[in-house]
Amino acid sequence: MKIASILDQIDLHNYALPVFQRGYVWNREQVRKLMVSLYKGHPIGSLLVWVTKTISDEVKGNQPVSKGFVHLILDGQQRITTLYGIIRGKVPPFFEGDERTFKDLYFNVDEQSFEFYQAAKMKNDPNWINVTNLMIKGAGEFVAENFHHVKNINKLNSISNILSVDLPIQEVSGDDKTIDVVVDIFNTVNSGGTKLSKGDLALAKICADWHGARDEFKTILDWLEKNGYEFSMDWLLRCITVYLTNQPYFTGLERISVTDIKKALPQIKSTIESILNQIGSRLGLDQKRVLPGVFAFPVIIQLLKNTKKTDQDNKFWNKIFYWYIHTFLWGRYSGSTESVLAKDLNELNAGEGIDGLISLLRKDRGDLRIQPEDFIGWSTGSRFYPLLYMMTRIGHSLDWYSGLELTNALLGKHSSLEVHHIFPKDLLYKKGYEKSEVNSLANYSFLTKGANLWISNKNPNDYFPIVNKQQPNALKTHWIPQDPTLSDPNNYLKFLEERRILLAKAANKLLNNLLNSDEAGRIDIRVDHATAEEPSEKVKILDPNEEDDIILGVASWMEENGFPEGELQYNIVADNGKVIAIFDLAWPKGIQVGLSEPVALLINESMNVHQIASRAGYKYFTDADDFKQFVRSTYMGEA
Repeated sequence: MKIASILDQIDLHNYALPVFQRGYVWNREQVRKLMVSLYKGHPIGSLLVWVTKTISDEVKGNQPVSKGFVHLILDGQQRITTLYGIIRGKVPPFFEGDERTFKDLYFNVDEQSFEFYQAAKMKNDPNWINVTNLMIKGAGEFVAENFHHVKNINKLNSISNILSVDLPIQEVSGDDKTIDVVVDIFNTVNSGGTKLSKGDLALAKICADWHGARDEFKTILDWLEKNGYEFSMDWLLRCITVYLTNQPYFTGLERISVTDIKKALPQIKSTIESILNQIGSRLGLDQKRVLPGVFAFPVIIQLLKNTKKTDQDNKFWNKIFYWYIHTFLWGRYSGSTESVLAKDLNELNAGEGIDGLISLLRKDRGDLRIQPEDFIGWSTGSRFYPLLYMMTRIGHSLDWYSGLELTNALLGKHSSLEVHHIFPKDLLYKKGYEKSEVNSLANYSFLTKGANLWISNKNPNDYFPIVNKQQPNALKTHWIPQDPTLSDPNNYLKFLEERRILLAKAANKLLNNLLNSDEAGRIDIRVDHATAEEPSEKVKILDPNEEDDIILGVASWMEENGFPEGELQYNIVADNGKVIAIFDLAWPKGIQVGLSEPVALLINESMNVHQIASRAGYKYFTDADDFKQFVRSTYMGEA
């Protein structure tokens, strides 16, 4: 099809430049090179077009928009957007980007070159011609108005004739060409370029039916950002999809009318607001830097839609919080988001409610208890970083400078706590500690700006005594070990170990209270502090013979129930061939071989072994009874 015809079809809304999330991304050099290629008669590639049905029920004037087909330009979007802008002198429908990228392109008739306007170079030089003016008027009219250019008519015709260039068009059509199929086709054809997401195509399809859709969606996203939260268009589309179809698949939106989407948007916005208010006020996760697990929101939306308002009491919300926290701690939606969402939504659609979601999570995860080694992670990117922030917000933690309870003083969207390194970074680096140790999660605390400035780079040996004197018990409220020898930087690693124990105890107390509480408001997660003399409750120290009896007993129990007995003393080997850990009992290919993830039983093992198991992708258990319960619920169908 000729370029002129393609642009005409865009104006008639028969062809559409899809409203992809990435928008217009070309730069001026790419625009210039495209025009050079067309002027010289070089091929610029073909277009890939998705021919899809429109189900628009919009009304323009007194007439409904006719139902039919629209051709969505998938591969070639940037080229056609550029040509539309240069030839029409305006941006095409749904344009999002910087129109200056293709404005003021000029052609030098002597040098036969294209450049963007530069006043110092082009002003008062008649050899430079505005390409858009030439395209709009055509070479004949342009020469009639600028007769001195008659000698250049052939060159000017070569530019005007770009409108007559034929671009090969490959069409993807048919009822079987769903969003999922078309995305696969595009990404195969365009394997070296920017990948197209299912969300991109779903948005494009909606906008083909409802021209104002993107603006409406962006209004919601802008409103969320204004209130301190940053969400993607893909996320909002997933929420809309789940609300309207009870499933996570964007393909389902192809059957939903514009009227239904318009009617649903206010309710979806209201439900999102309700969820954020609950999570912000009750858990303290009140801004974008600490709000994790956002793809749990579509599931919560479906859960709220399925639950009567009268049943949405404190106990109901507390169970949602319990489930939600576990989803982000264990990365439930960090992998195959669609398939996991579908699994959870199917549980809700079967009428199981929040208890069903918790049961499913327990089946998939096994042990939901938090272990001290779970806090080994480092940096603000750790999944447990938001948990630590949340614990500070709702755990009656006191500021080390003012003594104010941080919940009462600062909870709200327009306030913030600052990350504080308990042991200053400079001090630890001078002592030779590694970056991962310096930025360990267990070395983080959240304080007011005033406290952070006051402490600055002080040694805990120096400022802990002052805090204890001026704000008694304030350190305890941040789960700081009370053994005075642990404030010595030389004992830093022992400090981390002991604080992880306290953090895990507090986190488990929080989660257990949420699961069983029917009260609103903050949860008491203050814990008794272990001392250096007290044995940690992290691991029960076993006699070697007793440990062997437990491991062999589990292997025997598995065999009696028709499962593989597992591999005793299983070696984990590094790339260099060195054995880096030995698991007491392991199923490296899964309990159902090839169909489930690797599983291990680790009795009385160190944090290092737990870390290795986690990195190797093992679901692991530290208690034989917990392991057996996992097998019963997951593979034997017992509750």
